Amino acid sequence: MKQNENVLEINNISVSFDGFYALRNVKANVKRNTIHFFLGPNGAGKTTLLDIICAKTKPTQGTIMYYPKDREPMRLTGMKEYKIVNEGVGRKFQVPSVFINLTVEENMILSLKGHKGILDSIFHKPGKEELDEIDRILEKVGLLDEKETRAGALAHGKKQWLEIAMQIVQKPEIIMLDEPAAGMGKPETFRTGEILKEIKKDCTIIVIEHDMDFVKQIADKVTVLHEGKVLMEGDITSVLADETVQAVYLGRGGE
Repeated sequence: MKQNENVLEINNISVSFDGFYALRNVKANVKRNTIHFFLGPNGAGKTTLLDIICAKTKPTQGTIMYYPKDREPMRLTGMKEYKIVNEGVGRKFQVPSVFINLTVEENMILSLKGHKGILDSIFHKPGKEELDEIDRILEKVGLLDEKETRAGALAHGKKQWLEIAMQIVQKPEIIMLDEPAAGMGKPETFRTGEILKEIKKDCTIIVIEHDMDFVKQIADKVTVLHEGKVLMEGDITSVLADETVQAVYLGRGGE
């Protein structure tokens, strides 16, 4: 089977809420094993687009096509949310949702693909292979030494890294991240970027973010949305140099 270099194709997506168009004819292709940012001022439609990809919101028109590795292409529009997750499209929201009373390792065990929840993990202990994989991922995100730490005791940045690790252990093909650097200091933000660069070897990462330094650090491609439409797409240098983009960002008080 010939491998499509795009893992996701967003085709003419529009969505209207009571006559107001949150997105209008949005087209974008996300390439495999890249970090693709969707940028834009508040109200540009970034979160709505992620909601449509994971089926939380239904589009008024258009399709989302997904090209998983070594499997048949599938149309995500019209699929159920849980089915999209099972097919390898994961999403992490801005606020970490870890089990705060469980250890880092226990959180990872609960996230293993195929696990049915807390009871299942009590009766079915993970095998050596799974535990080794958990260690490998925790090392990747810098949390191996915190394996026995209660998740609630982790600093904000480390909670975010744990949640990213909980996504990776499910072996997704795409991870969508909603402002992963929000609330982090500069060193934590930089470290998050390095973690994501490491992760993209195994999957594709779609990010919504406001922190421009973070975008410059890791973006392979950037799509700028404005008032529900694609304003520009390209690499971060050419996007930031564009006068229209500057006017949208700077001319509106950077909202």
